[in-house]
Amino acid sequence: MESISPNIFVKDINKTTSFYEQLGFSVVTKVPEQGDCVWVMMTCGSVTFMFQTFDSLGAELPAISRQDGGSLLLYIQTKKIRELHERIKDKLNVVKGLEKTFYILTFAEDE
Repeated sequence: MESISPNIFVKDINKTTSFYEQLGFSVVTKVPEQGDCVWVMMTCGSVTFMFQTFDSLGAELPAISRQDGGSLLLYIQTKKIRELHERIKDKLNVVKGLEKTFYILTFAEDE
């Protein structure tokens, strides 16, 4: 195995896409290409995420058609973490400032 690309189910794919764009991610592809999107693939460097609406698979896979998602921790390794923090801290809800920790949505840089 060489990589992992999680497919994360979300309630609002437009808000999710907007949030990740502010972090530096770009849309690679989406389904459908025009109109209301139900699935999107986004990348930033070598990190890839897929986001999909709950409704898009409800009839086909009812076990995952629930309305609330589960807990998830994303650990994203990055360079220039202080620059990233400065760029996003006034645009997004940063729960905690930079510190050495191991929980929530975590970005890390090797020292």
